[in-house]
Amino acid sequence: MLELRNVQKRFGGVTALRDGNLSVSAGEVHLLLGENGAGKSTLMKIVAGIVSRDSGSMLWNGAEVFLNSPSEAAAIGIAMVNQESLLAPHLTVAENIFLGREKKRPLGWVNRREVIEEARAIIKQYGFPLAPEALVGHLSPAGRQLVEICRAIRHGSSLLIFDEPTSSLSDTETQQVFRIVRDLKSRGMAIIYITHRMDELRQIGDRFTILRDGAMVHTGVLADIPTDQLIRHMVGREVDHIYEREHLTPGETVLEVRDLSTAETQLRNISLKLRKGEITGMAGLIGAGRTELCRAIFGVDAITTGEVLLGGKPAHIRSPRDAVRAGIALVTEDRQVSGLALGLPIAANMTLANVERISRFGFLDLVSQNKLCTDLGKTMSLKAASVAQGAGTLSGGNQQKVVIAKWLFRQAQVFLFDEPTRGIDIGAKTEVFELMSELARQGAAILMVSSELTELQHVADRILVMRQGRISGELPRINGASPSQEQIMKLAVPESTAGNKAA
Repeated sequence: MLELRNVQKRFGGVTALRDGNLSVSAGEVHLLLGENGAGKSTLMKIVAGIVSRDSGSMLWNGAEVFLNSPSEAAAIGIAMVNQESLLAPHLTVAENIFLGREKKRPLGWVNRREVIEEARAIIKQYGFPLAPEALVGHLSPAGRQLVEICRAIRHGSSLLIFDEPTSSLSDTETQQVFRIVRDLKSRGMAIIYITHRMDELRQIGDRFTILRDGAMVHTGVLADIPTDQLIRHMVGREVDHIYEREHLTPGETVLEVRDLSTAETQLRNISLKLRKGEITGMAGLIGAGRTELCRAIFGVDAITTGEVLLGGKPAHIRSPRDAVRAGIALVTEDRQVSGLALGLPIAANMTLANVERISRFGFLDLVSQNKLCTDLGKTMSLKAASVAQGAGTLSGGNQQKVVIAKWLFRQAQVFLFDEPTRGIDIGAKTEVFELMSELARQGAAILMVSSELTELQHVADRILVMRQGRISGELPRINGASPSQEQIMKLAVPESTAGNKAA
């Protein structure tokens, strides 16, 4: 159905693709694998008509095509579910699903009732936790990805590209996405699936292609290759894909939350402690309130009752500015919207939270900024031509590194990591975990929100579980052993749902 031959693409002085090759057949799930910066997203944006190739060829059902826009790709049957949402935040879920292909009355007015009802039927068919009348701007990143999937399904395609569709989903929601992919495959659709979650591969994939440094290095049938060989082809070296860290004895309490509630996000009576030298994990399903808790602690959302204490004293955090001054850092799950200024250089983003450190008499010391950020980039293993490169031109994983570097430059003492490895490859995940461990060794207090239970089991010293706006339980390590996934899910699943499953 689709064949790419020797595709090349440059962005300024950066080569994103130097030898992109791919062949995808109808009725298969083809995994596109590789580290961040390997060229996966660029190759798929070429297929989807988002960017144009510099050279090479693209064959669609045997005929060469050159796509200049996503609408041209959609016209021949290609759709893409992006890792970072491209939806209209001011419109509803239903309006986004039908955007560009609205149901209209004879005089040209949009038939909103029909749009809502058809959207409701799609959502119900796949069991997504979405309301068709809800504004997309009020959804979490995970919720927005579900809308993108509904939109692609509704518009009809013979080739559907999934770019990290489960990067911010829990295990339960991930299984829903797998169910959709299998259903589409059974109807003869071709699926290209990009993921960094190694535990997903065997559940969903048929064949695979691996890119490294902008070129194809290996392709084949997934069942014919062990996972360790896949990883070796991806990173060009041996990597232990299950990170193990030394679990330290925690120190005194650095941050405490007492009976915290919010009106808008419906958090209720949250109490927790973050201790020096400890990584506290946070598990829960979509909508449980994990991201909302981070936002409340950081001063983004107003706290109606309760308080946040630092060093045993009330912190009086009413805005993110107050949180930053108090030494609190938030690594958001949606880096492109709230983590970075994409139009600014890397150096500007790294120093954004602590401009005073590189200012002299009210002027930026650009020489000092460049040196400090270059050194920090090396520490983070950042893949970029220089710190003058625009943050928006980086791969997803390297963008996440810049977000983390911003808070390292600020020298924060409390870190709220909300899905820190979302959209990051195996090698980069290990680097992020090692960075978190080093912060803990230096005395930082860390809250780590993650939808990947395996990550929490290996990295966290203890795990808090949220359910429907409350903390439903705490699971410590016992004799060095982490809690089981069954224990975590029992606390995460609402009681009525758990009862139905048991029945």
